[in-house]
Amino acid sequence: MKTRLFYVMAVMVFVLLTPAGLWAQEDANTATSKDKTAVAEPNESFKETLKKAEAGDANAQYSVGDMYYFGGGVAQDYKEAAKWYKKAAEQGDANAQDKMGFVYEIGQGVPQDFNEAFKWYRKAAEQGGAISQFGLGYKCYFGWGVPQDYIQAYIWYRKAAEQGYAEAQFSLGDMYANGFGVRKNNKEAIKWYTKAAEQGYAEAQLKLGQMYDKGEGVLQDYNEAVKWLTKSAEQGYYLAQYELGFMYANGKGVPQDYIQAYKWFNLVAAQEFGQIGSISRDFLAENRMTPSQIAEGQRLSKEFKPKKQ
Repeated sequence: MKTRLFYVMAVMVFVLLTPAGLWAQEDANTATSKDKTAVAEPNESFKETLKKAEAGDANAQYSVGDMYYFGGGVAQDYKEAAKWYKKAAEQGDANAQDKMGFVYEIGQGVPQDFNEAFKWYRKAAEQGGAISQFGLGYKCYFGWGVPQDYIQAYIWYRKAAEQGYAEAQFSLGDMYANGFGVRKNNKEAIKWYTKAAEQGYAEAQLKLGQMYDKGEGVLQDYNEAVKWLTKSAEQGYYLAQYELGFMYANGKGVPQDYIQAYKWFNLVAAQEFGQIGSISRDFLAENRMTPSQIAEGQRLSKEFKPKKQ
């Protein structure tokens, strides 16, 4: 139960993985600017790109939109950015359609309009871009700017998942695991979690570890649980680190090893929402470990470096 609670808290970070979330991060760096930068005159690169854009080149129109949006080679101007994004979007440029969705969603350079945002996001997704499809599914799933609709979320997640997009595969697995928008089916959840996990997606690796630990959708297999929890934990994912520490503390799928358990709990304790790790770590230190074992656990956690897969 505690693990699920912390997972829900962690999901709040998931928005940074959507296209809109990524742009929002970039916007934060320019939030103090009001449609102008230090660029006094448009540079030659901008002028050349503008000529192509004015001649109707969709790629150039999108590039001009980006130049105005980020203040690259020309004074930053969100209204001009939206104007050029729209020209490219109306010619069918999927990236521009996605960006039009974004500017309407946050009201940047255009009046905020969630209906318009959804319209443009959908146009981009219908062209087959996995990122756009995932983003649309995500908005439907959480009801961001549109009424919450698990069935539509499932449809768009599945389209992106079938193209091999790991985040969509993980999200589709979650829908099967929880029975949201589709009949609950742990075997299907395992299938999609595995696809995402094999691409190195840490949250999917955690989920696989948990399901092998409990025997949900698969035969219970502590060794397999430890394998996937280790992959996730080694990437620095604190929920997997906590679960792996628990496996070592209790000798599930691995020989009981309080030093390893201490290491993983200590790593959790150093992160946000790390109280559960500090409680478990301190319990081991006070009731199960010698001072030399504690020192070794501290050394191992200090030397730990996350590995990206």
